Amino acid sequence: MDIPANWQVTPEEAGGIANTRWWQQFGDARLNELVEIALDENRDVKIATASLEEYMALAGIARSELYPQIGIDASANRSRTAGMDKPPVPPLTANQFSGSLNLSYEIDLWGRLRKQTEAARADLLAREEFKRFVLISVAAQVAQTYISLAELDARLTIARNALESRREALKLTELRFNGGLTSELDVWQAKSEVASAEILIPQLEQQIQTEEHLLSVLMGSNPGPILRGKGIYDLTPPPIPVGLPSDLLNRRPDIVQAEKELAAANARIGQARAEYFPRISLTGMLGSASAELANLFTGPATMWQAGTNAAAPLFNAGRTKRQVDAAKAREQQALFRYEKTVLTALREVNDSLVSHLKTREQKEAQARQVIILREAYRLANIRYMNGYTNYLVVLDAQRNLFNAELALIRLESEILMGMVDIYKSFGGGW
Repeated sequence: MDIPANWQVTPEEAGGIANTRWWQQFGDARLNELVEIALDENRDVKIATASLEEYMALAGIARSELYPQIGIDASANRSRTAGMDKPPVPPLTANQFSGSLNLSYEIDLWGRLRKQTEAARADLLAREEFKRFVLISVAAQVAQTYISLAELDARLTIARNALESRREALKLTELRFNGGLTSELDVWQAKSEVASAEILIPQLEQQIQTEEHLLSVLMGSNPGPILRGKGIYDLTPPPIPVGLPSDLLNRRPDIVQAEKELAAANARIGQARAEYFPRISLTGMLGSASAELANLFTGPATMWQAGTNAAAPLFNAGRTKRQVDAAKAREQQALFRYEKTVLTALREVNDSLVSHLKTREQKEAQARQVIILREAYRLANIRYMNGYTNYLVVLDAQRNLFNAELALIRLESEILMGMVDIYKSFGGGW
């Protein structure tokens, strides 16, 4: 495939990603603990592990057919034949004991068994990459949910501070109204602002509990509260990983999985083609049979057989050809899935890099706006207290500052979550 030489965006920061637990770079011991628990207890991880064990067994089954198959056969029979009146023949009761060692071995001249084993091994490697993908996804989900909790905690703190501030403003407005310095409308407007803050707090508390429940399930436990570590502004943004786009072909598990699935589909074409040719097998048997159990292993009871068998299709109404055509079509599907996976990976990395850099620019501008709005709110309060403006100006400045502070927290959260997306899109430090 035509892989670009560089990313669309070249980040200024540089940091290694190979074989690191990237979530540790956030500098939060509690986050590290939660991720490690999830990687051990998450049910999707356990399902992926069990699936990998299944494919290991299937690969072993396919490989076993390359070797001779040896078995034993033993039997003991007692029979009675009916007698006859004319001519008189008495009933006959007889025993028959036998035991044998059997061997069969298919000579794989045309590579059918080798291709079958090759396909099974490629399936196993693809399933191993799928497990890696699950591990990376679970670690990313835990990290992003934890960051979301930290964001909601910060939003709740701002909302509670705003509620206290608005209650104090309401008391002051009522005093001014009682002293004849302001109108009753200002009092009702102040009460409205208090009510709006009171509405927001339970909404945030509900969202926090929902995120806690999600994080609990990700860790394989019952829904419940989650102990916190650092706050949203205390988490350390990790460095941006670097590497050429071609590195993704060997790093991202979904790409490697698609590659192995393509290899398996290719091997199955050879397996289907081998059906055109004869299957040649060697068979052998060594055993003994006797009417008396005590004589089963004596010389006269010994029997043996050795031979070869060849079977080839002469006419099956095009079934073999259709099987080869179907295998080729499946290989083409696997090829296109591989190409699509590569293109999707390139898009995801470019998207995550662009999103991260532009979100940082938004955060810097938002931080400047918060500083400006704080000063505007301070000045509006001073003008109101000195009778130079009405209370609507103060409320407007207060509302703008509150929304700007929430937006700043949201952008901080998006930057941290964007870093998780970057590490996940790069193949995530495994």
